[in-house]
Amino acid sequence: EASARLLGCDADEVAMLGPTSLGLNLVAAGLPWRDGDEVVYYPDDYPANVYPWSGLEARGVKPVGLRPERPGRITWELVKKALTPRTRLVALASCHFMSGYRIDVDGIGRQLRERDILFSLDGIQTLGAFPVSVEYVDFLSADSHKWLLGPMGAGIFYVKRSRMETLRPVLLGALNVVSPDYVAQEEIRFHSGARRYEPGTLAFPGILGMRASMELLLEAGIEAVGQRILALRRALLEATRPKGYRLYVEDEDCCDGERSGIVSLVHPERDVEEVAARLKENGVALSLRRDREGRGALRFSPHFYNTFEEMEKVASVL
Repeated sequence: EASARLLGCDADEVAMLGPTSLGLNLVAAGLPWRDGDEVVYYPDDYPANVYPWSGLEARGVKPVGLRPERPGRITWELVKKALTPRTRLVALASCHFMSGYRIDVDGIGRQLRERDILFSLDGIQTLGAFPVSVEYVDFLSADSHKWLLGPMGAGIFYVKRSRMETLRPVLLGALNVVSPDYVAQEEIRFHSGARRYEPGTLAFPGILGMRASMELLLEAGIEAVGQRILALRRALLEATRPKGYRLYVEDEDCCDGERSGIVSLVHPERDVEEVAARLKENGVALSLRRDREGRGALRFSPHFYNTFEEMEKVASVL
């Protein structure tokens, strides 16, 4: 129910499955692909949202990679150019894990729905930080240990009710196949709703922790959480720019709807590995990331509980 409130869907459309890669692989493995079908994806996304789609080539599906001008900046215009009459599915992340660029989920999803093309979303980098609607999304996967502030391994897998007969469960067990008194049946019949994707006993300790974190975020209000995150982002950039740091992907021409809490900084002269080590020695939590060309970036991810004073501390250490 908490998940449904976050997504704007019905509770029985959500399975309690993590990590994110599990849900994405359930989509890739469970759809009835035909030889020559095409799946549109972004090859420079986080690997969990790449391999399930590129791996479909072994099943006769053609993976079609998007090549945006700037890393992670996926627009409808870019997606539209990649579509053909054979496109069966578009698989995107709601936010790029390094550039922090947020896509227009509703805008892209609405266009795909009009063309009867399935839409899979990796939602881990926005769920819990910004409002996420699945009105035009067919499948969504998200672990809770990022912006949902929950335990690692607990997560959610959303399947639109109208797509449940299309997406066959590929993991079978005593809890998703109808088994009266736990007696195996000759006929495989799945339980109704998203329970059909939960084959066995769930990871209840993690799920209960995820529920607590979801309720905390819902109490604060996701709109308010998102505005707070963007304010912290602005404060961090204002404090670090005088020291020569710049965004990994500049966003002067972006609107707030395209920005996220992911702030990846680069410097033209400084060794980012040395800077990252110094930051960690001073109690700053961050990730050192590198792109395909080996360029390093300092990735910060301030959430709504962080303070403006902490943004100033980061700048002082830099």
